[in-house]
Amino acid sequence: MDQEKIKRIQHFKVIASEIVMVIAVILTVLILALIVSGYWLNADFEVERQGLLQVSSIPTGADVNIDGGSSWLQRTNTSKTLSSGEHTVTLSKDGYDTWSKTINIREGLLYRLHYPRLFLNNREIETAADIDGATFATISPDRSILLLTNDTTKWRILSLNSEKISSHTINVEGLFTNPDSSEDSDDTSFTGQIVSADWANDNAHVLFNVKNAETTEWVMVNIDNVKDSINLSRKFDMDFDNIQIMNNSASALLSLQGQNLRKIDVASEQISAILAEKIISLDHYENEVIFIADQSTDDAEEYTLNLFKMGDDKVTKLDTINRPTQVVVSKFYDDKYITTVHDDIVTLYGEADFTKVVEEFTLSFNPARIKVGHNGEFIILTNGSNIAALDMEALSVVEWNTENIDYGWLDDDMVYDISDGSLIVYDFDGLNRREIAKNVKSGFPSTITDNKWLYYFSDNSLIREWLIEH
Repeated sequence: MDQEKIKRIQHFKVIASEIVMVIAVILTVLILALIVSGYWLNADFEVERQGLLQVSSIPTGADVNIDGGSSWLQRTNTSKTLSSGEHTVTLSKDGYDTWSKTINIREGLLYRLHYPRLFLNNREIETAADIDGATFATISPDRSILLLTNDTTKWRILSLNSEKISSHTINVEGLFTNPDSSEDSDDTSFTGQIVSADWANDNAHVLFNVKNAETTEWVMVNIDNVKDSINLSRKFDMDFDNIQIMNNSASALLSLQGQNLRKIDVASEQISAILAEKIISLDHYENEVIFIADQSTDDAEEYTLNLFKMGDDKVTKLDTINRPTQVVVSKFYDDKYITTVHDDIVTLYGEADFTKVVEEFTLSFNPARIKVGHNGEFIILTNGSNIAALDMEALSVVEWNTENIDYGWLDDDMVYDISDGSLIVYDFDGLNRREIAKNVKSGFPSTITDNKWLYYFSDNSLIREWLIEH
């Protein structure tokens, strides 16, 4: 064979191999792109688009079982692609109870399960503190501080986030009106009925709404430095209908007085002129205030959904609503939403300007209260023992019932109620009901701190249970 023919054959082989390599690279990139986009071969070797499941748990390292069979997703705090449709996820761990939920995976979308909590079966129980004489208790947003009130002006502060609980007393004398006081008394009794106690995110300021005889007053208590506290009703000589904390440090407040919106600067102890009128419901996110205004005339009822930005005198009308409505604003991922409730209808508004109705739901009851859950991941609507959870991850509503109306939040994602002395917990959607403690005192909060301890009240004691082995 001549040299020219050999060279031509070798040259052809080089070109053919390069073509094969290019095709292989293109196919590899294409396959990887399809996999990243959620496409995969099912059991019948058909191409289908899948979704992604992320699972984490408290404690970490729980075993994961999907649809009753084994899976290469063996532990929590990891991810797995799943075919679209319903799947049942079950978590278990030696020494702990189990957790389970049926989820709906959608094509090309991420579904996160970050909140499952497993409880240690055999927990160590101890008395954390004597709380004899306590009449009311409230827990800070980070669940590290417990504030106990009594019928005097000397209130107790307990620090919960350490193995050794510390305690000290604050004196709120003179902050609250005592109608029973006289010139001869030392005014050291607390006779008010606490309607609400809202904490700022700095875990140092608590806004109290207290009813005393025929009057209601609002008082901002600084538990770190009580002398910097302020009785807002007394300072501005106003009967406020509602006050909301605007920022983390509680230096700015929103107030409603006679349906008029005003801003309160706590540091300078100044109140603004009227910013908006005829407000029947409001909420805010940072400097954006969302409110429902009554624009009714003698001829017709009309209510409007409005946006007001602090520093901007303009009120933007977002929608017209046929009847009085409750409203909350929330943020989920990077998007902000407005949720309104009128009668049994729940409407979710989205987009940057809140002009698009994302979804509308009809409930089986008329909610009396509406609350934004952890990180805006769900909206809770309640009336008595009726609860509806709007799951922002799944864009669906689940309705359920607690055993009685004495319920609260055990952590960011779990509801509890106290029934016949038993502490019963549920996920925010009512699933995974478990009885976790007995001889629990109703009317006082229960909580989990630092994912280590469960606290609840029993008789005249604060009880602590260890949630981890130690």
